[in-house]
Amino acid sequence: MPDKAFPLPKRAMAIYAHPDDVDFGCSGTLAAWIERGTHVTYCVITSGQKGTWDPKMSPTEMAAQREREQRAAGEAIGVKGFVFLGHQDGELQVSMDLRGEVCHVIREHKPDLVFTNDPWGHYQIHPDHRVAGWSGLDGVIAARDHLFFPEQLRGGKLKKHRVSRVLLFGSREPNIWFDISGTLDKKIKALQQHVSQVGGRENFPDRMRAMSKNLGTAWGIPAAEAFRYLELA
Repeated sequence: MPDKAFPLPKRAMAIYAHPDDVDFGCSGTLAAWIERGTHVTYCVITSGQKGTWDPKMSPTEMAAQREREQRAAGEAIGVKGFVFLGHQDGELQVSMDLRGEVCHVIREHKPDLVFTNDPWGHYQIHPDHRVAGWSGLDGVIAARDHLFFPEQLRGGKLKKHRVSRVLLFGSREPNIWFDISGTLDKKIKALQQHVSQVGGRENFPDRMRAMSKNLGTAWGIPAAEAFRYLELA
């Protein structure tokens, strides 16, 4: 379904595997929401320190560069909050420790809606994308119940928090499409901040415009991002 009747959240959070995942997956939608008053926080689980073909680039240098790029990309669309969990790129595993970290971030920042990688994505090769999606969803469930990670709630600084809606990006089975024709240029600008990942790609803006157009074709949307939408009881 198109997004025309979708109520905007006051606060949204994107929880994802690598710097740049959010910008490919949902930055056009987030840019449009930010323009209309939504407060957005990014939670990046890995530092992306293996995302280079340069044999002279160390993992530490790569991680620092990618954090700078992600901050610049977020700021290009008006993102207000950034959380970098600092896990090793390519080595994420589903664990209670990671679930607890994500739960803590959700309780701290109190989003009404969460974006995350679709862990059910068909033929999803990258293990970090699968684990990020599972951990994002598992963290959403844990954050709402006082019996999950109760140590986080001691002292009263944090409280349990219920996220009522989730949007999964990178889904092969989307059920909602958002019009990003008004913010596509912002999305492209955000992506272009990831110089280590997209710098030098030939005709990159044109390719992104064509991809966004193709996603919206079935619904008559000039440019779109597509998601699997979940409402949580």
